[in-house]
Amino acid sequence: MQSNEDVTDLLDDVRTSMADLTAALEDDPGGPQTLTAICAEAVRVVPGADMASITSITGRTPRTEAHTDERALKVDLAQYEAGYGPCLEAARTGQTVRVSTGTAHELWPDFVEPALRHGVRSYLAAPLRVDDRLSGAINLFGFEDHGFHETDGKLLELYTTVVAFCLRTARRYRETRELAENLRAAMQSRAVIEQAKGILMAVHKITDEQAIGRLIEQSQRQNVKLREVATEFVRRMSEDEDA
Repeated sequence: MQSNEDVTDLLDDVRTSMADLTAALEDDPGGPQTLTAICAEAVRVVPGADMASITSITGRTPRTEAHTDERALKVDLAQYEAGYGPCLEAARTGQTVRVSTGTAHELWPDFVEPALRHGVRSYLAAPLRVDDRLSGAINLFGFEDHGFHETDGKLLELYTTVVAFCLRTARRYRETRELAENLRAAMQSRAVIEQAKGILMAVHKITDEQAIGRLIEQSQRQNVKLREVATEFVRRMSEDEDA
């Protein structure tokens, strides 16, 4: 049983880990650096974890998105080749998987042997569901044959829940910002096109449709965007007025 002091230290690690993860999300929302930071913080938070990785599954194809150690990547690849293992089981069932070498050998013999060659004797994996682009598991590996404790599994589940929420929030923020930038660019494009069209109508005494037709024709002839044609036309007309 853990003492009150141990629990306090553990909660301090979790709090610090969440603060570091938030900082990583601000710099690289949902990107490779963030996923690597998530792995590193998981190793720091969960006792007995020596390595970590994140598996994503697209269709039926698993892929390691981030890892803290090349050995973790090799263990993941052995698991993918075998077609079964703790992280694939967690991703498939949506349940946390916690096993030691003995149990793992009974469940996944073709996977455990190569994992043992890389020194892994304990496994802990929790399902990670962020969105359509990232769904899989966070995987922890231990060099000791402790099989992780039940509290370790609960701690990883809590950590994974927070991670999923943070990643969803960061991605939605990024998507909203990109949408706002696209709308702003669209409004600017519309404004300059309207300005160019108005100048053509005034100078050549033509209709709205004729003016936009001339801009479209030039855009096609020069193979450039309509906005760029309009911007260049307005610029030239402004220079002529200033001359």
